[in-house]
Amino acid sequence: MANMLIRNGFVVDPSQSICKPADVLIEDGKIVKVEEKITDHVDRVLEAKGLTVLPGLIDMHVHLRDPGFTDKEDIHTGCGAAVTGGVTSLLCMPNTKPATDSEEVIDYINDKAKSARAKVYICGAITKGLSGESLSDFSMYAKKGVRAVSDDGRPVQNESMMEQAMIEADKQGLLVTSHCEDLSIIKNGIINKGKVSEELCIPGMDRLSEDSITEREINIAERTGTHIHIAHVSTKGSVELIRAAKKRGVKVTAETCPHYFAYTDEKLRAKDADFRMNPPLREAEDVQAIIEGIKDGTIDCIVTDHAPHTKRDKADFMKAPNGTVGLETSLAAGIRFLVEPGIISFEKLIELMSTNPAKILGIEAGSLKPGMPADIAIIDPNIKWTVLPERLASKSKNTVFKFERMQGRVRYTFVDGEIVYVMR
Repeated sequence: MANMLIRNGFVVDPSQSICKPADVLIEDGKIVKVEEKITDHVDRVLEAKGLTVLPGLIDMHVHLRDPGFTDKEDIHTGCGAAVTGGVTSLLCMPNTKPATDSEEVIDYINDKAKSARAKVYICGAITKGLSGESLSDFSMYAKKGVRAVSDDGRPVQNESMMEQAMIEADKQGLLVTSHCEDLSIIKNGIINKGKVSEELCIPGMDRLSEDSITEREINIAERTGTHIHIAHVSTKGSVELIRAAKKRGVKVTAETCPHYFAYTDEKLRAKDADFRMNPPLREAEDVQAIIEGIKDGTIDCIVTDHAPHTKRDKADFMKAPNGTVGLETSLAAGIRFLVEPGIISFEKLIELMSTNPAKILGIEAGSLKPGMPADIAIIDPNIKWTVLPERLASKSKNTVFKFERMQGRVRYTFVDGEIVYVMR
């Protein structure tokens, strides 16, 4: 494989505390060195003056919908959307059809992912068929290279089942990521329970549903000494619970999504189903709590919970399934709602979107250190653009950021030293 020099870029790599102008040398798909001026003979030069060079982003919460729902998305289109947004590695969730709980489905995903443009890591179902009734084969998962387990899309309702899962996952080296929701509290709620739901006379989803299961998972982790990762944190209460648990030394990590620090449930007044997701958009105090959790390290990473649905799926506000797409907008949304207002630095944003997810998943990614795979995103921080749903690479266009003005866009994405995306 030819070698390449990315020259005169501004390199941001939190894993090495690098935030300066530098060149990046790639050879045989690996990072060779990052230095101020590299004079080695190379086969190809990419001029990056005025551009920012980053380790590829890692999204550890993505619904590729494949197998079973490929009218919404598939492995190739999902990975195409990923690299458009600078995401070079992703963790795909198990609520497929059939569920990701067998060797056959795992092999199917791995085989199809070989020709995809991003790296796909697999999250297996905690329980067989996502039924909540019996544990999947975690030892098989470990042998097949599965990185995590979850029943995402629904909770594991039985506490003893969840405890058993966390203990077994710990033995097998698997991350447990929990969808925190008490269905007995949610009932038929479809948006956040609060002023907006009351005024619209729409059934609401009480924060207690999320907070109670967050607390349960933390308690299990504390008494068993295992690690729990809390998915898509959306409430003030969950942030407070996680912060307190970390101070006690509990092995808990957490993620949130751009829509939870960007918008409130006021967006639901228009009854646009693209703004319906689970957990739902909350209120201003929750948004502020999420932001504070990002600032102080309570929240470890920013993910998308990329959940594609067709236009027909989202046509009826009351009956539409939950979810929004996000792979192509997550970095720009982080810049727009966190970096531009001065809430966090750009370097901190990349730590949340690349460095930390790599550590939590235990994958070889998230760094431009010599010897690491040359998974790289190069962005132009000066490009101003508008999110137009019809131009998204994803099969589905259900984005909450539609028509939002953004600044900063991915120009190039590399995976293993190969350019897999160029902005047109």
